[in-house]
Amino acid sequence: MAPKDERRSLLSGTDLIHADDDIHRSGSDVAPAISVTTSESFKAPRPDAGVKKASEIDVFDLLNPPRHIYSRYTQGVSSRAEKVLSHINGGFAITYASGLAACYAALVYYQPKRIAITQGYHGCHATIEVYRKTRGGNVEIIGIDDDFQTGDLCWLETPLNPTGEARDIQFYADKVHAVGGKLVVDSTFAPPPLQYPFKWGADCVMHSGTKYFGGHSDLLCGVLVVKTADEWGKLWNDRTFLGNMMGSLESWLLLRSLRTLHVRVPKQSVTATGLAQWLSQASQTRSGQSFDGVPGGLIEKVWHSSLQGKDERGFEPSKQLEGGWNATFAILLAKADHATQLPHLVKYFIPATSLGGVESLMEQRVQSDPGADPRLIRISVGVEELEDLKDDLRKAFQDLVKGSAKL
Repeated sequence: MAPKDERRSLLSGTDLIHADDDIHRSGSDVAPAISVTTSESFKAPRPDAGVKKASEIDVFDLLNPPRHIYSRYTQGVSSRAEKVLSHINGGFAITYASGLAACYAALVYYQPKRIAITQGYHGCHATIEVYRKTRGGNVEIIGIDDDFQTGDLCWLETPLNPTGEARDIQFYADKVHAVGGKLVVDSTFAPPPLQYPFKWGADCVMHSGTKYFGGHSDLLCGVLVVKTADEWGKLWNDRTFLGNMMGSLESWLLLRSLRTLHVRVPKQSVTATGLAQWLSQASQTRSGQSFDGVPGGLIEKVWHSSLQGKDERGFEPSKQLEGGWNATFAILLAKADHATQLPHLVKYFIPATSLGGVESLMEQRVQSDPGADPRLIRISVGVEELEDLKDDLRKAFQDLVKGSAKL
């Protein structure tokens, strides 16, 4: 499971297919079987080999398990998936039952007395509230731009959910490290090859593997990636007794999906970038006019990391997002009722929450996040063709105008 010292600038299909070769059994099936057993029998020592000492029996390499004992400890396919995730993320990866399970595991591991977090996925905020309950509410929540104190944990989501805007990892890493704190980066919106947070100072990288690592809207998964085997071992111990590991089927689906990450994500990135920039141009069109068939005055704003440019501190998102822009972003419509209707007027975008799958999704965000602006639409771009998605949106926007005209 040891990580590579240097990453390739582009995600390698060879790595994704073969990173787990050294731990799967020789002569095994090309596609691994789904093991449903919770327990595997202990191998009895031969009578003529002598009785082993207990200390010898207990020695077990959890990172590269030669066999498995109990599925709460290690399991064949999940160990293989972790091997691939470790390789492509440049660290030591451990999987969990969901993204929020991974979020909670990170909080348990770091045990922060103060957490710096601003905006981002509402589910992580809710998980932090659960963690605060375990500490009698004695955990202070501050913003990432507030002053830090010794031991703070900075929770940085970038690109940001739901807008897809990028934040400067290096800036916040330097800021929290200056007071002896730690930086966890939620990089769900930018999996390899788009972004490598360790390169910019992250101490731990979190992913909701449900999204791009899973990639097919059919599994729940969380991932934490740390820098050392010792950290991984401590997380493994916590996971064993929190009981929040992935199930057998989900592990199998995850490993299957990782094999095509290098094909899916770059395609989604390119298409989403083209779509976001096209919609941004439409948003600058006045009511009564149109841009490429999109009526003006319907779109108020488009957020996407490719539209940011350099900030006042000199942060340039393209440097950090070295493998391409994120494939999920948001638009703000002028009217809330249009935001309610739009997801149901399109053909190729499925009106559903979540993101990262091969199919494009669209949601009025307030239906999943009660704190969102009711005019906000989040778009997750799949692997369909850009021109087809443009045609779909073009017609839907035209239908909105026709519907409004009838009222």
